[in-house]
Amino acid sequence: MTLLAVEGLGISFGGVRAVHDISFSLNKGEIVSIIGPNGAGKTTLFNMISGVYTPGAGKVLLEGQDVTGMSPHLLARRGLSRTFQNLQIFQAMSVLENVMSGFHLREKGSVLADLFALPGARARSRLVERDARALLARVGLERAAEREAGALSYGSLKRLEIARALALSPKVLLLDEPAAGCNAVETEEIDHLIAEVAASGTAILLVEHDMKMVMRISNHIVVLDHGEKIAEGKPEEVSQNPK
Repeated sequence: MTLLAVEGLGISFGGVRAVHDISFSLNKGEIVSIIGPNGAGKTTLFNMISGVYTPGAGKVLLEGQDVTGMSPHLLARRGLSRTFQNLQIFQAMSVLENVMSGFHLREKGSVLADLFALPGARARSRLVERDARALLARVGLERAAEREAGALSYGSLKRLEIARALALSPKVLLLDEPAAGCNAVETEEIDHLIAEVAASGTAILLVEHDMKMVMRISNHIVVLDHGEKIAEGKPEEVSQNPK
């Protein structure tokens, strides 16, 4: 089942063509990686898909519906979540509170109910905390739940950001360099986590510079250079492509 389809996507900045005519699709439980040198347009492509940038050309289809240029919070409601190349963690909040913040779309109560800690609000908070702790266990951070997020190692912060993205129960998860800056052990932990999330049925679009990791976990790879697609296929096909 195709969850995400990108058709002829492109954008220019001040006359400079950053991304041109990119097309690919992403199916349920599949890991598709976008690779290429620095400046190839990988993060720009992510930003168009996730609603940070409005494309100058092409379409983004989510479950067959045109969501091109839709705001990130509306895409989140439709099941598309992402992490960022530069960590977007609430450093002064606890690890648990960071993940709980990811459940904001589930919060249907009124401000007054929370302000006065009414029974319904307390019940919702308990449910969110329970589910947040389950996500922390899933990413291997359950013992750090009460710690301040800023005290975690870089690799743990990367897993924390993935846990918060998973709080939205996404159908499609975009991961922008989840292993960047991590050591070998941390990279392996993230590798296993990504594979487990995909195995649960979530479609994953990945930008990553660690080629060993990409070749190991990807079902499909799209290669960009100077904003254009120069190769596409299974890992073994891409690794043998002279381009």
